[in-house]
Amino acid sequence: MTLVSELPGRFCSIAAALEVVGDRWSLLAVREVSLGNHRFSEILAGTGAPRDRLSARLKALVEAEVLERRQYSDAPPRFDYHLTPAGKDLLPVLRSLMAWGDRWAVETPPVTLLHHDHELQATTTCAACGERVRGADVHRRSNTA
Repeated sequence: MTLVSELPGRFCSIAAALEVVGDRWSLLAVREVSLGNHRFSEILAGTGAPRDRLSARLKALVEAEVLERRQYSDAPPRFDYHLTPAGKDLLPVLRSLMAWGDRWAVETPPVTLLHHDHELQATTTCAACGERVRGADVHRRSNTA
């Protein structure tokens, strides 16, 4: 794991997170696993990634404990991939990225997320007070000396 203090520029958790999942194939691999595609061939088909690049990304995601490999066959030995708690914590990030893409990157969204029987309209809510989070209400506090 890369320590935030080893990264160039501003001391920042965003930079550290991007070291782990900051390329296209990493996030698309997480998306595919979250959709139930656990085997390498399924992830490969869903992402369209070059085989060697996907293999490297999956290895890095396992090392970063975003994904875990589980053996599903002994002869020959075969493994599939599953989200860890850290990987599951990326799902709201993927939903936010999808919403941004629906608004700014495509003319017609290819899929719509549903919550029960209606279209999902996700927002960020403060777990401490229950209020909806608005940009003007958020400020920073430095946690470094």
